[in-house]
Amino acid sequence: MTDQALAEQALVEEATKKSGLIWVRGASVPTLDPQDVGAPTRPLWHVWHDGAVYVVGDGPGEQPLPGLVDGREAAVTVRSKDKGGRLVSWTASVAELAPGSEEWGVAVGELKGKRLNAPDGEAMTERWARECRVVRLAPTGSTASLPSGSLAAPPVPTSATTRLPVPAALPHLLFRRRRRS
Repeated sequence: MTDQALAEQALVEEATKKSGLIWVRGASVPTLDPQDVGAPTRPLWHVWHDGAVYVVGDGPGEQPLPGLVDGREAAVTVRSKDKGGRLVSWTASVAELAPGSEEWGVAVGELKGKRLNAPDGEAMTERWARECRVVRLAPTGSTASLPSGSLAAPPVPTSATTRLPVPAALPHLLFRRRRRS
């Protein structure tokens, strides 16, 4: 392995370990809609263990995992925890773990410690086995160069509207000074 490849591997591992969220874009799901550009990029909480990222989702109360198909690839972007800027983007091979397998047990043991506010506490591992998917994202060794321009995307069309203007008297009521007695 070259020095460059070792440096990229170390960057992927360290950045992903320290990041609370990763941004993942899975494989495109074929549809007939010409406006569909593929699976969306999603923020996912994760755990780094044994050279790969593990995520749990696609069940009630858990994060969605669109486009993460067993045997396909996914694009992973890791951002800085303090500044929020992109540190590295890498390609991962996707593997869904079978519930009850040895690798699944190890991954769930690691994920269980990172899951915040689980509605069912210690019983969440049984729920994950019944209703969720645990997915392993292993780096393939290829990283993308950082973009030079903005990657901002236009907002997704929605039927949501903004609220009505604030009543004129509200700022006066909220920010008036109390009189001293």
